[in-house]
Amino acid sequence: MISNVITINVENIMCNGCARTIRKGLLKFDEVYEVQVDLKESSVTISFSGKRFEADKYSERLSQLGYPEKGNNNGMSVVQEDE
Repeated sequence: MISNVITINVENIMCNGCARTIRKGLLKFDEVYEVQVDLKESSVTISFSGKRFEADKYSERLSQLGYPEKGNNNGMSVVQEDE
């Protein structure tokens, strides 16, 4: 198993509720086995198995959740309701 860790600096992280939303959204990917959110640094560290070049989908998912990568904020955010 190939194990990778990436850190993505994101916009809009305000509280532990944001962190829960991020964790829940990223852990839906089968290959993701750990998500750490640093509120102070506004960063998300993702541990996953698989190919590193496929990691762009995590930035895309964060953006869909309303937490775009720093520098890519288009001013839109999406609120996800609990299922």
